[in-house]
Amino acid sequence: MDSEDGIPGTLKLLSGVTWRLLVLVAGLVIIGIVFNTIFPVVFALFFAMLVTAWTSPVMNLFNRIMPKVIAMILALLAIGSAIVLVLYSVISSTISEGPKLAASIQSGFADIETWLKTGPFHLDDADITNLLDQAKGVGSNVAKGVLGDALGAAGSIGTLIIAGSVFIFGVIFFLMSPATIWGWVISWIPKRTSHHVDVAGRIAWESISGYTRGIVIVAFLDALLVFIGLEVLGVPLAPALAAVVFIGAFIPVIGAPVATFFAAIVALAEKGPFIAVLVIILTIIVGSFDGDVMQPLVMGKAVNLHPLAIVIAIAAGAIALGIVGALIAVPIAGAFYGIAKYVTGRDPEHPYNGDPEPVAAA
Repeated sequence: MDSEDGIPGTLKLLSGVTWRLLVLVAGLVIIGIVFNTIFPVVFALFFAMLVTAWTSPVMNLFNRIMPKVIAMILALLAIGSAIVLVLYSVISSTISEGPKLAASIQSGFADIETWLKTGPFHLDDADITNLLDQAKGVGSNVAKGVLGDALGAAGSIGTLIIAGSVFIFGVIFFLMSPATIWGWVISWIPKRTSHHVDVAGRIAWESISGYTRGIVIVAFLDALLVFIGLEVLGVPLAPALAAVVFIGAFIPVIGAPVATFFAAIVALAEKGPFIAVLVIILTIIVGSFDGDVMQPLVMGKAVNLHPLAIVIAIAAGAIALGIVGALIAVPIAGAFYGIAKYVTGRDPEHPYNGDPEPVAAA
């Protein structure tokens, strides 16, 4: 049906939708450019939030018997010491047994190469060379991505100093006056929507902080179970392999199983195919126990996502921001999922009220 100016109504509707989409895309591009420019600052603030999530329970415990400032300092020292101790244990174990671990993995791959030649596949040297070249290409890209992330995050000494300063002051103020900061942010939101923004922000923080604290426990339990299993099976280098699993477990669903793959390679080289198969079964058991028992028990409702959604979030984060994106994708996805449940009225713990009282600034 034509309008009064002779332009078909359908064409006007499509034109309106098109220009709105173009404005939306342009806005997203501008946001992306700005985000990329200030990424070190944003990442420093996000990492400060993670450290706050680890530290705040300890600080609140200390604050019962001492002033808040002293409680904060002691809590930061306690958490910092724990992080240094864990990193020292992981790095020292990996370095001390690194040459043996590398030799065992190389020997395991040699056994696999022999099986590919003499087994049911009957591959020749050219086929195996092509497979190895492809694997090396993937490994090289991953290594370049990790190095690029590190260099990109640092950028320059000046950027590193600025990001470090933002991180330090962010941790201090997030711990000392979180309600004041959040109240100030909410005070800039229109009154008719301030309550919803306040609840959504609290839901997001509960999700991120719960995940941040829970993933450390899950990673430790994954590494402990793998260590015990490898010791029972008599696989050498169990401490170093458990350390690799601990690091990999910080990427949910796929990190620990991929890390345990190296344990299977070592088992193949040192103990033969039967023990290697048992290690693979151990990987499946630990992965199932992780996803079905440990994560729901430890994290609760912090990140209530389907495993497929977690894999997609990790893949998207890795594509967008490399290894850093893979590490932070799941808590961010969990936060958005919690907000979406609240906005759509599917969160029984936070019922959506269409006409709430406005939130006052702290």
